[in-house]
Amino acid sequence: MSKKNIAIFTVILAILIDQISKIYVKTHFQLGEEVVVFADWFKIHFTENNGMAWGFEFGGRAGKLFLTLFRVIAVSGIIYWLWQTIKRQAHTAVVIAIALVLAGAIGNIIDSVFYGVIFDTSYHNVATLFSDKPYGELFYGKVVDMLYFPMYEGESFTFFNAIFNGADTWISIGVFLLFLFNKQAFPKEE
Repeated sequence: MSKKNIAIFTVILAILIDQISKIYVKTHFQLGEEVVVFADWFKIHFTENNGMAWGFEFGGRAGKLFLTLFRVIAVSGIIYWLWQTIKRQAHTAVVIAIALVLAGAIGNIIDSVFYGVIFDTSYHNVATLFSDKPYGELFYGKVVDMLYFPMYEGESFTFFNAIFNGADTWISIGVFLLFLFNKQAFPKEE
């Protein structure tokens, strides 16, 4: 399989896994609902945020729109980087890493751009896909998060309290691979 086809396959598969898991959680869980998957350190915990890590926000509606548009521009840059990496015949792991980062960015953009107009609210009920009464507007959707790994939960402290999604996972794996293969990803020009 060519590096181009590997990249396309990786992006499509990663986006599908991300979106299927988000749509499943959104249409089967109420906001805040939690299911223990394994022991007490792997849970599916449905939450939503406006798109920044750990639910941070800035600038209200204008900040949300800026963040979404910035992501769209960033995706264009990642596509160009991936294309150049494929052209120079970089290591396959580097191609997969950049494809995962791209897929993760696209996955969260899909939530931010479209979820506000295709879902109704998840507060106190399970959301409906393609609802007649959507909760938001185009470009103002909320990102669905559900993967929760609280390694330690004390009375006033939880170790690793981040809740994330498939898209965040792909970005993290991609960055880790870029770190491992940094000489192939960022070759020094001679």
